[in-house]
Amino acid sequence: MHVDWPALARVAAVSLGVTVAVVVVFTLGVLGLSHTPTDTDPTPTVAGRTQAALCFLACGAVVGYGIYLIVPQFH
Repeated sequence: MHVDWPALARVAAVSLGVTVAVVVVFTLGVLGLSHTPTDTDPTPTVAGRTQAALCFLACGAVVGYGIYLIVPQFH
């Protein structure tokens, strides 16, 4: 049995990079929800909600694409 080590290293590097990117984008979404105009008003700003929605949509798109790649009936 032969293992293509460079290909395995590339797959591991891309997987790590995408994982870190998704975690950062999700964190930015949570950060957008935590931005409030004042300390006494717990409601997020419109810009914060928009940022959060875009970040969560991006995370959902990555998850959906991963499911598309894994499930053969979608091809």
